[in-house]
Amino acid sequence: MKVATRMEGGVAVITLSGRLVGGPDADEVREAVRERVEAGARRVLVDIGEVTWINSTGLGILITARAIAAGAGAALKLSRVSHRVRQLFMVTRLHQVFDAYETNEEALRSFAD
Repeated sequence: MKVATRMEGGVAVITLSGRLVGGPDADEVREAVRERVEAGARRVLVDIGEVTWINSTGLGILITARAIAAGAGAALKLSRVSHRVRQLFMVTRLHQVFDAYETNEEALRSFAD
């Protein structure tokens, strides 16, 4: 798992790539979100377009990231969510928890609403 962060138009963008399956990945994702919100970001976008595999632990990592953001008063949204992950969200009812978008542009615009 690789984690990269950048700021784009006042939004902290965290890009994940590789397998999101737990282990050290969980700590890395949590720390990336925690660092951004502690630095004052109130809008966080997690780009999962390059995630090649996600399991139940990976879903838990995303849920924890959302909880960290919410605890700091920040909104966390997902972008570049694949059809397969959307189906997984439907089965697990996480579509009711996450704001998920097909593109980064669409997700970034949603923060302005």
